Amino acid sequence: MSSGNIRETMKQLISDWGISGYEHGIAERLKHVLKPYTTDIQVDKVGNLIARVPGLGPEPRPTVMLAAHMDEIGLLVTKIEPGGFLRVVNVGGVDARTQVAQEAVVHAKDGEYIGIFGTKPPHLTSPSERGKAAPLEDLFLDIGMPEDMVRSLVRIGDPVTIRRTPLELQNDRISGKSLDNRASIAAVLECLTEMQRLKVGTDVLAVFTVQEERGRNGAGPAAYGLQPDIAIAIDVTFGDMPGGPVDASFPLDGGPAICVGPNLHRKITAGLERTAKDLNMHYEREITQGDSGTDAYPIQISRGSIPTGLVSIPLRYMHTSVETVCYRDIERTGKLLAHYIAGVDRTYVEGLSCYLKN
Repeated sequence: MSSGNIRETMKQLISDWGISGYEHGIAERLKHVLKPYTTDIQVDKVGNLIARVPGLGPEPRPTVMLAAHMDEIGLLVTKIEPGGFLRVVNVGGVDARTQVAQEAVVHAKDGEYIGIFGTKPPHLTSPSERGKAAPLEDLFLDIGMPEDMVRSLVRIGDPVTIRRTPLELQNDRISGKSLDNRASIAAVLECLTEMQRLKVGTDVLAVFTVQEERGRNGAGPAAYGLQPDIAIAIDVTFGDMPGGPVDASFPLDGGPAICVGPNLHRKITAGLERTAKDLNMHYEREITQGDSGTDAYPIQISRGSIPTGLVSIPLRYMHTSVETVCYRDIERTGKLLAHYIAGVDRTYVEGLSCYLKN
């Protein structure tokens, strides 16, 4: 698959919906996308999609798990108000400030219904309300139907997502919803494509995890069952923007961020950095003092512990419907992962049990 095709696949993925616990549609699309790489594709009991891509050489080969979560943040219907207006609750880190006046889709049992998020106009707000963002519980979703029709079509607990078409910006930027973390899915696909041009003696377990946004509930069970020799989580990190933290954000088109900290195995981090230097690829160092807040943590502490690394793609406007990445960073991330994996052999894996000196 070419980068152009992967780019289009990513745009389809961010147009699709799949909030935490409802990732089945994304998984079905990925099953078809993964067929050029392997026929060994399965879904585990939690819902993680697992594709085993065999390496070259005799078995048993080392195994490297690549983990990118499929889910996105979203909402659930909690109440049908008189008049047919819907109230909602968040699934994951939804920012109520970004919901006002958004188009949304209610994913009901027998169809999808487009609506808009409304709130009181400024003329009707009290002095204490003016200038403040309306909390999520004060917003309502209007799908334009009479109350009796709404009650016949919509159920409490139906998922709701923001409706957004991907937008191509200048300088290879792409904007849309759910680039957290479907940009990383694209990076894994770029990795698998690059691997086809290399001699890889390692089996790769491409794992597309569920429910990361609601407690990272998928990655741990996947790692426990698969028991890989090495795992690398791929996620997004904060892209630079006006008003953002200068010391904790990273430039778009500046390459991937390789995470450093106690949650990450120091030899894997060093190996990723060495690979980037060998490729003459610019990268950033991202520091985390403890739990990285990604799938890397539950993978690391799974079973008897798994040596784990973390690579992130800079992304602006996280957890909004206009998340923005540079596609060149996705390509670089995939290339970095593929060339790192190509350097993994049994001796390297056995050396992970030894400490690395500063």
